[in-house]
Amino acid sequence: MVKIEAIIKPFRLQDVQEALVNIGIQGMTVSEVKGFGRQKGHVEVYRGAEYRVDFIPKLLLTLVVPKERADDVIKTIQKAANTGKIGDGKIFVSPIQEAMRIRTGETGVEAL
Repeated sequence: MVKIEAIIKPFRLQDVQEALVNIGIQGMTVSEVKGFGRQKGHVEVYRGAEYRVDFIPKLLLTLVVPKERADDVIKTIQKAANTGKIGDGKIFVSPIQEAMRIRTGETGVEAL
């Protein structure tokens, strides 16, 4: 099993979710996060005054999938989240040693 964490622009969530459902992914966790990468924030104007916003709002998607499905999931997220502009996000992949469904006690891939 692998954990896939994807940082995406908030307005791309629906497209990513629909694309993942279309390839059979049954669940994910979404968290609102803030951060910056190469874009280094931006300047906003509020009531005539400029304010520097160092942390850009993003969404963090977390999925745990069988290792065999990882490449399909990564390609699907990349395609659905891509706008071609700076700040589209990142995808991180980590191994997962074990998973357990709390309600039933199922472990491993069956817990997903």
